[in-house]
Amino acid sequence: MLFLAGSIVRAQALPEPTRVISSNTHVVPVYRGFEAMAPLVERRPDTLHIINFWATWCAPCVKELPYFEELTRERGDRPLKVVLVSLDFRQQLETRLLPFLKDRDITSSVVVLDDPDANSWIDRVDPSWSGAIPGTLFLGKGTRLFREQTFTRNELHSLVDSLLERTP
Repeated sequence: MLFLAGSIVRAQALPEPTRVISSNTHVVPVYRGFEAMAPLVERRPDTLHIINFWATWCAPCVKELPYFEELTRERGDRPLKVVLVSLDFRQQLETRLLPFLKDRDITSSVVVLDDPDANSWIDRVDPSWSGAIPGTLFLGKGTRLFREQTFTRNELHSLVDSLLERTP
């Protein structure tokens, strides 16, 4: 079964979650353990998928989020999907994450990865990843690129434009 996730405004099909948290503006799937959401990090030939690992408590993550939102809002006519993978703490999902999404009018798809044992799964995302966030995985036709960095607007948009040229 597929589950619709993200904000009410912009939904996207995702693997079935372990549970769901919601507010009047957002429905967010929660994946208990990396294995539950592993299909998100598999290459897709038809669309450029941008999977950003972040948390509300990470200042560099929060700083770059508007740039990912611009991609979601401004490139809707392109084969592009942005998924924001929150690594927020389980006990703060309803009290911190959901209000954060509403306050910042996040329309990209958001999922929660609830797996405190990062050492068991970060290499599956990318062997070069130290586990520091933000970290972003770009998947598309002939593309599997990981960046452990905070993007500026121009860096992110330039990289995405170059990757979209490779995607049908």
